[in-house]
Amino acid sequence: MRSITTTANMAVVAISNPYVLGTRVCGDLSEGAGREWLVPDGAGGYATGTANGLRTRKYHALLVAAEHGGSARHVGLASLDPVLVTESGAEVRLAVHEWASGAASPQGHTLLEGFTLDHGLPRWRWRVGEVVLEAELAAVHGRPAYGYVYRLLAGGPVTLRVEALCTWRDQHGDRFAGGGDPRVRPTADGVVFDEAYRLAGPGWSAGGEWYRDVFLREEAARGLGAREDLWFAGSFSAPLARPGQTLEVTAWAGDLDNAPPPAARIVESARARAAAIAAKGSDAVASQLLLAADAFVISRTAADGAGGSGSGSGSTDAPDVIAGYPWFGTWSRDTMISYDGLFLSAQRADEGRRLLSAYAATLSEGMLANTADTGSVEYNTSDATLWFVHAIGRHVAATGDADLAAELAPALEGILRAHLDGTRYGIRVDPADSLLTQGADGLALTWMDARVDGRPITQRRGKAVEINALWINALGTVADLWKALGRDATSVLQRREAAATSFRRRFPHPESGLYDVVDGPAGDDATLRPNQLLAYSLPYAPMRGQALAPIVGHQLMTPLGLRTLSPGDPAYQPYHRGTSEQRDAAYHQGTVWPWLLGPYRDALAAADIDADAVFGGLPGHLGEAGLGSVSETADGAAPHRTTGCPFQAWSVAEALRGWTEVSPRT
Repeated sequence: MRSITTTANMAVVAISNPYVLGTRVCGDLSEGAGREWLVPDGAGGYATGTANGLRTRKYHALLVAAEHGGSARHVGLASLDPVLVTESGAEVRLAVHEWASGAASPQGHTLLEGFTLDHGLPRWRWRVGEVVLEAELAAVHGRPAYGYVYRLLAGGPVTLRVEALCTWRDQHGDRFAGGGDPRVRPTADGVVFDEAYRLAGPGWSAGGEWYRDVFLREEAARGLGAREDLWFAGSFSAPLARPGQTLEVTAWAGDLDNAPPPAARIVESARARAAAIAAKGSDAVASQLLLAADAFVISRTAADGAGGSGSGSGSTDAPDVIAGYPWFGTWSRDTMISYDGLFLSAQRADEGRRLLSAYAATLSEGMLANTADTGSVEYNTSDATLWFVHAIGRHVAATGDADLAAELAPALEGILRAHLDGTRYGIRVDPADSLLTQGADGLALTWMDARVDGRPITQRRGKAVEINALWINALGTVADLWKALGRDATSVLQRREAAATSFRRRFPHPESGLYDVVDGPAGDDATLRPNQLLAYSLPYAPMRGQALAPIVGHQLMTPLGLRTLSPGDPAYQPYHRGTSEQRDAAYHQGTVWPWLLGPYRDALAAADIDADAVFGGLPGHLGEAGLGSVSETADGAAPHRTTGCPFQAWSVAEALRGWTEVSPRT
């Protein structure tokens, strides 16, 4: 494992597992709502919310069930609102909701004694005088099923009532009372909602009314619809006479006749599973990142068994990767960039092997499928396939699995041939200099793929710097694999040398380090972006071992990652905020991306430059936004408020890989 410097050790001390928030944070509506938790079900679905219980996103719910392995999801159980009833009959409501009128009611967050995220499991404690009530939840790994446990810790006797607010809608959509009442079917111990999911527990009493105009402040901030109506389906209740007594509720989708275990057992099993994962970590940060990484690896068999069909990876017996929670599904680019961290650093190589084999089955015309969130399959990237080759090479190098290299050799041959001869969207090797060019009207094929009204913001058509670094790396990777198989690698090595020689001749720029694109529609583009990192960081990169231009770190580096554009550029956008169009326009025009810390660290280490401080901002970030995880993006301007998904696969994967890999200097 990596050698931890004094600075890193200080960072480790600053982080704790569990994460604990006190009454000051929880009792402040905005502060407490700014910390989010995630409990994935291992099948593409999840439960998620905020530390103080305020629902601020349309995705916040206690049961979100997935189809198509996460490419489609439905929000089900929105909330379970606890109500304490004292011996005198007084009711104390412990939930918190915000309404379109501007009111926050009830205000149970002001009674929170604290919130804890312990090995990924959220726990709340409310104090009402001498009465202390605790609530916790967990998922059954591999199916959309959850257990919720409410436990009296002090005081009593009281009666606890838990009110179920429900919906059933697409996770990106909304539902209002005007669309008709839901179908609610009573059962012996609860209710079935819209024939989609079931709630069970003690003392069920049916409800039957709409709670109108729930306000979702994060959706409003993102320029999206920020209202919805929820159906009060009814409540569970139980007397809690003395400390230790509980009220337990379960909720599940899929096979409604297949009840999950009791809620307390679900929580116990989930905690044991999380402890086993965390135990693999060498320190507190590594343990937390291993837990965070686990959230993104899903079972395709479980996902399809939960009601989905179809697979981005082409197989129902292989794992897959959710790109980010709460709104992304599976994307091959994200999966392959994340592969090293999620499977090799996380000690899950056997699962990773199955994933790589399954993804190979999606190749068409030498291109890897890029699964869309709609569940369809598209071929619209110039880099995902090259990242796939990189993942295969890293897997074989780490495991010595020559059998996988032999199995995928025909696929690798097809990839090289297609890129040399030319494939979709102008992706082809230019015979004049052996470099890879790409681009088509209306498309953005690199990872900087944002579009507004069909117009690419950063199209980067031509010979993009990281695409060519990946191409040269792919040639080096295949040559190594051929050697491992006893095959002649001479021709592949010759192609790599020709491309690398051209790269070193054509890409260097006296001010920005490397051109971002050469031979573009307007000529060569010297815009200062972080894409050039891959030319220094990849194992067979053309500039590996050479020092980055100092301007890269000076202009782009922040505590949370690298900016996607220099602040000195006229097109720089310091904030990733506003409407969908405004956010997309800023997505790669200055916005910070934490995943780039991995390549930055590798580039420094390859040049024998101390890289231990690169992840110095990571431990603090783990307790700031998506608790225990790493965000998708952040503002380019200080204080670099996080944006995008609060839980992002490649951000976590590169943090885990960078934190745990052995440094060449140790």
